[in-house]
Amino acid sequence: MTPASPEQPWPVWEVFIQPAAGDPHEHAGSVHAVDAEHALQNARDTYARRNEGVSLWVVPAAAITASTPEDMGPFFDPANDKAYRHPQFYKVPKGVKVF
Repeated sequence: MTPASPEQPWPVWEVFIQPAAGDPHEHAGSVHAVDAEHALQNARDTYARRNEGVSLWVVPAAAITASTPEDMGPFFDPANDKAYRHPQFYKVPKGVKVF
C-alpha cells in the first residue's frame, strides 16, 4: 500500500451495498483507497460492520459519468412528450386488482 500524501492522495471509490439477497444495490457512500481490494475492505469496515448487507460493490468515482443540474431541462425533457409511458390511458380489465 502506498501511503497517502498531500501531493498524491488516495482516489475516491463509491460504495454500493445490497441490503438483502435479491434487492438492488444502493449507494452507501464513499471511501478512499489505493486499489479495489483496499476499497472493498474499507467499504466493509465502514458500511457493513453490523451486517447491514449481503454484497458490496466499489467503483472508482472517476469512472462514474453523471448528469449535472444544468442538464435537467434539455437532458430529461424528451420524456415529457411520451404520454404513452404513463398508465392513465389504459383501462384495467374486470377482475384485475388495482393497487
